[in-house]
Amino acid sequence: MLPLLRLLQDGRFHSGEALGAVLGISRAAVWKQLQALESELAIPIHKIRGRGYRLERPLQLLDEALIAAAQVPDAWPLSVLPVVDSTNAEALRALQGGRLPPFVLLAERQVAGRGRRGRVWVSPFAENLYYSLVLKIEGGVHRLDGMSLVVGLALLSALRAMGLHDAGLKWPNDVLVGRRKLAGILLELSGDPGDVCHLVIGIGVNVNMLPGLDEIDQPYTSMCAELGRTIDRNDLVVRLNAQLARYLAIHRDSGFAALREEWEGSHLWQGREVSLSAGAGGIEGVVLGVDDSGAIRLEVAGAEQCFSGGELSLRLRNDS
Repeated sequence: MLPLLRLLQDGRFHSGEALGAVLGISRAAVWKQLQALESELAIPIHKIRGRGYRLERPLQLLDEALIAAAQVPDAWPLSVLPVVDSTNAEALRALQGGRLPPFVLLAERQVAGRGRRGRVWVSPFAENLYYSLVLKIEGGVHRLDGMSLVVGLALLSALRAMGLHDAGLKWPNDVLVGRRKLAGILLELSGDPGDVCHLVIGIGVNVNMLPGLDEIDQPYTSMCAELGRTIDRNDLVVRLNAQLARYLAIHRDSGFAALREEWEGSHLWQGREVSLSAGAGGIEGVVLGVDDSGAIRLEVAGAEQCFSGGELSLRLRNDS
């Protein structure tokens, strides 16, 4: 189906005869593939007698060759998959199958995309960025202090370079515009946390997805909605890879402490009254910043306290 989709991605009308001639298949086979695009990938197709077929909206497929040509020669190996359950799950399976890190996996669609705390990450075909980077970590998990915050800085830098200057960070791993979610980060470990292990850095960015999806149960936005134009996802991948390489090198050599001030300068909730929850419990305080390990620093009842953990959730006090 992907060769057919590449012909249709310009959003213009194409006759079944012309499509079949390029693909070397019959008009009936073209029709079957068009039906599959609608049923399996949920891509709306407009059909008008005498004009042919076109997509409801133009799209741009991820292209390994284009990305490779735009990157530095020693960039991470990268693969694009049409459909996966989640890129993080696929990355973990690749590790188990013997693939050696570092490498990047991208997908056009996720059918079981995952966010933090078991949330579903809605992942329509060829609209957003579903990205996983796999790294080998030596020396134990203490080397990962502040890692999700570092990844957030790298992602934010790539987004701002593409014109999204209003975006900012929310502890520990979200990118927001105002109070609307734009992107999220999910880190997962495989191997011995005390010695040599593998880190999977999962990143999901709402790129060209339009507002109004009922499946998403929180305020969200996308790069397209904020900037008023369709975003080149291949360009975003190139910029993200470059910024991740830069920020990860700083973290490797100097730790999160070297990036702490920069992170606090981009934290949208700095100085705000918040509620920190884990399960049924909650703590209320004012955000002071983060410490050198990436833990959130709150003023609670007049005293500073630090909190960290993958199951913690931060909310504004007046956020319903």
